[in-house]
Amino acid sequence: FIGMDGVEKTLNDTLQGENGLRIIEVNALGKVNRENIVRPPKNGTPVTLSIDSEVQSKMHQVIKGIADRVGFAGGAGVIMDIHTGEIVALTSYPEYDSNIMSDAKDRDKINTYLRSKNTPFLDRASDGLYTPGSIIKPFMALAALAEKIIDPSKQILSTGSIAIQNEYDPKMQTIFKDWKAHGYTDMRRAIAVSSDVYFYTIGGGYKDQKGLGIRKIDEYVAKFGFGEKVPSEFFKQSPAGVIPTPEWKIKNFDGDTWRLGNTYHTSIGQYGFQVTPLQAVRAVASIANNGNILVPTLFKTDTAQVEKTIDLPKEYYSIVQEGMRQGVLDGTGASLKVPYVEIAAKSGTAELGASKEKVNSWMTGYFPYNNPKYAFAIVMEKGEVHNLIGAGAAFRELIDWMH
Repeated sequence: FIGMDGVEKTLNDTLQGENGLRIIEVNALGKVNRENIVRPPKNGTPVTLSIDSEVQSKMHQVIKGIADRVGFAGGAGVIMDIHTGEIVALTSYPEYDSNIMSDAKDRDKINTYLRSKNTPFLDRASDGLYTPGSIIKPFMALAALAEKIIDPSKQILSTGSIAIQNEYDPKMQTIFKDWKAHGYTDMRRAIAVSSDVYFYTIGGGYKDQKGLGIRKIDEYVAKFGFGEKVPSEFFKQSPAGVIPTPEWKIKNFDGDTWRLGNTYHTSIGQYGFQVTPLQAVRAVASIANNGNILVPTLFKTDTAQVEKTIDLPKEYYSIVQEGMRQGVLDGTGASLKVPYVEIAAKSGTAELGASKEKVNSWMTGYFPYNNPKYAFAIVMEKGEVHNLIGAGAAFRELIDWMH
């Protein structure tokens, strides 16, 4: 057997071993007269994976159940140890049955896979690219703190939108909407309730408040591993994703120039932003462990491989951590407020297409809050904008089962 996909492909040389060679002498009737082993076979080397098969199976079951019941096109989830980089669960739906592909006997089923519009051969967890939406906001907050553009206790008013002067018509203004009016929010509260106006303001600037600007946004989100390939032997084919930049816009929009509104939309994880769930879980893990970007592994290990450390004051991470915990207590992550474990989380609802009738639903975070061990990221793909059940419900069902 030769491993053709997944961990079997990556570890093929280790797992496969070597065939032996035996010479058999038979007579004209096919009766064996004698045989000699010229070269004995060698077993492959066993490896121990970090995957918890029960957790992974349940995560797949939960994602499939919600996708089928509510009407998402698919979904993916990852759980990672924030200290070692071990992947505890990594699953994608819809997916193919590897036994059917290995046996190669059920041609009808194989042809169904090949014709499917739902791309069952795509590993959504490591290779699927999704608009991240508001799960980017904690990293915007860290960037703003690092650049000292705002005091975390400063409150910004959201009345439901902001307006900037239209550069082409002095009689018109361009409106950038929040998903609701949040009133005055400081940084922690803005993370908890996911205020778009707050992050428009610290991202692009508004009135007397200076913003990061697209160059600093690009710099900091790249620090946390977005827009870059994951440096792991298991995921070396995974895409780097996209961070929107002026150069990217020129290339993709026939030379059109970058505008302030593009910076606003990038600040809340929209526009051309594209990330994988694996990138998201690595980034969230770095918030939980105060700045270590880990190389994810599918091997059971006690030793972390740290790709890089984002050396910011611990108090900056604490502010974002507190905001994510507040989000579970009384914010957009409230579905994860459970009595048996404290979770810190950041939700995201990424609008898709010009009509915005479809969304990706995200839930990212880590647990336990005071002594973090695991980070998670779940995305439910391309569901109806009015769905009230999404990634948060998926992780809640999983964590209830784990408990």
